Amino acid sequence: MHVVVVGAGEVGSYVADRLSREAHDVALIDIDAAKLKRLDEELDVLTVRGSGTHPSILAKAGIEHSELLVAVTANDEVNLISSMLAKSLGVPQTIVRIEAADLRSGPAAAVRAASGADLFIDPDAETAQEILTLFDFPGADEVAHMVGDEVLVIGARLPADAPLVGRTLGEIGTEFEPDWDFMVAAISRDDETIIPRRDHRLQTGDHVRIVAKRKAGKMVGELLGLGRSVPKRVMLLGGGRTAQILAKSLTMRGVYVVIIERDPIRARELAEQLENCLVLEGDITDDDLLREADIGRCEVVVALTGEDDANILACLYAKASGTTETVAVLHRLALLSLVENSGVDVALSPRTATANGVLRFVRGGIAAVATFLHGDAEVLELEVAEHSRADGALINELGLPKDALIAAFVRDGNAQIGRAKSRLRAHDHVVVVAMPGAVGEVRGVLG
Repeated sequence: MHVVVVGAGEVGSYVADRLSREAHDVALIDIDAAKLKRLDEELDVLTVRGSGTHPSILAKAGIEHSELLVAVTANDEVNLISSMLAKSLGVPQTIVRIEAADLRSGPAAAVRAASGADLFIDPDAETAQEILTLFDFPGADEVAHMVGDEVLVIGARLPADAPLVGRTLGEIGTEFEPDWDFMVAAISRDDETIIPRRDHRLQTGDHVRIVAKRKAGKMVGELLGLGRSVPKRVMLLGGGRTAQILAKSLTMRGVYVVIIERDPIRARELAEQLENCLVLEGDITDDDLLREADIGRCEVVVALTGEDDANILACLYAKASGTTETVAVLHRLALLSLVENSGVDVALSPRTATANGVLRFVRGGIAAVATFLHGDAEVLELEVAEHSRADGALINELGLPKDALIAAFVRDGNAQIGRAKSRLRAHDHVVVVAMPGAVGEVRGVLG
């Protein structure tokens, strides 16, 4: 498939990289020459300098034989016009990023329809939802719900006192026979991610990703050494749209929310629009303000401004003040290793939350996709097709690549962990953990 991606920011470059590694032909458009020069050296894509609103630039990107355009610049209008042009040039499918509330509202329906876009994505809402899911599992840095919430994917870094440390996967499996409720599906260690087998031994500091039945969530949290208390007091540093969406959801859960916002006009807007929230005007790196706001009494502090340095510094101050868990939203992923080694508990990026929807749409036939900052492994939800190789076959008969694992499947609303002798049937919803290069082969087996 030839794909044109308009916008080489964190979302666009991430989507372009993922798709190119699946052997798609990708062209990446942006107006920033320096950014394109760097990406041209890092990614296996065609880079084109210019605006996605110009037909000549789209032509250079190969729009005439493109099957998909993904417009994800920071400018909503550019994205809408890019889609409109692509559709007029015969592109079958387009995806558009829209952030402005006015353009997502009812009165703007005609504008959205005129763009011809097949899918609209909202990074703010996606990021807020990703943060919100973490509140159910304090201490985890990844949580994804699959197959109508019947299956959980929980990722966390193992502390020294976690019950899983020092044990092989075979030993763990034997303990929980005969019916497993969870499976260790991926391990990241020393910048390498693997799909593990029975002889792998878990170590302190490993980042593990566990696939589990919904009912086993609490037990998995205990095995990972996670906290158990749900926060009652949360501080949001930065009052952008993501914070506003998050604050509304948290207050509906009965959580007391404090927001610190630098812009006095925006702070006033939030104070007027949000109920049961304390909104303070000021800089999130002002230690006097943070101390007066009792940051240490907040169980969770989420820093989600557009300034990565400020987010990291504020989280470190919160930890030093007694906050149990800190979450920093990052836009420059080169800082990820620094954040992980500094004491910040969780780092999130809008790129993964947004890209998951794009990848699901691009691949077709995949009900859900979850990608993460830790390693390249993906979690996919697919349906077993009638008369496919998987229909009626045992899992160990499928000949899946070593970089792929059927971790769970749901049949008639009942979740089961994938075992070698598990027999799949048509219409089973299967949860697969795979490296990007193995996705195509897995789809061929199940479809």
